[in-house]
Amino acid sequence: MSHFTTTVHVDGMTCGHCVSSVTEEIESIDGVEDVSIDLNAGGVSEVTIQSDRRLKHESISEAVAEAGYVVVDNDA
Repeated sequence: MSHFTTTVHVDGMTCGHCVSSVTEEIESIDGVEDVSIDLNAGGVSEVTIQSDRRLKHESISEAVAEAGYVVVDNDA
């Protein structure tokens, strides 16, 4: 079985509750096995997602938006 690592950057998280909300929403995506977040309070936090399949960027962005935050483009 293959394993995939996806990293996105999320703007606006400030505390542990924010991390919990984003983690919960991302974990609801089919195939997600683990989520870890390097919180940069008030700035851009790095979110690393382990999954058993390739994840669509749109799915991740929608999950993060459901938690009330925004995925920012790494190339911006």
